[in-house]
Amino acid sequence: MGKAGITGLALAAAGVVAALSGSGAAHHSTAMFAWGDEVRLNDMTVERWVWTNPHTFIYARDAEGNRWAFEGMSPNHLSREGWTRRTLAPGEKVSLTYYPLRDGRNGGFSVRVFKADGSEMKQLPSAM
Repeated sequence: MGKAGITGLALAAAGVVAALSGSGAAHHSTAMFAWGDEVRLNDMTVERWVWTNPHTFIYARDAEGNRWAFEGMSPNHLSREGWTRRTLAPGEKVSLTYYPLRDGRNGGFSVRVFKADGSEMKQLPSAM
């Protein structure tokens, strides 16, 4: 193989490496959340439970009518923790814990959900 062939092969290999490395970097960080500072909210009403990749979302209202949004783990991860697309329903009353958004908006990363029947649904296996 000549110099041109080796150069072309090296460029192609570099392109493959660059393409593969970009996909892992596309996921956002968790720096927007006060990770580890678990806060509890009681008397929340579920508006929507979004079971979608790459993250699930709980949209809810508090007792004063303020809207909240909570990001969660992927459906794949949550299914291993016992969650399903039917775990939460609009109008359902829950309490939950979350890691707040650092900018003070109403929302954060969901850690645990406490249902009216007393069951607890964990987003993270390490949640106590």
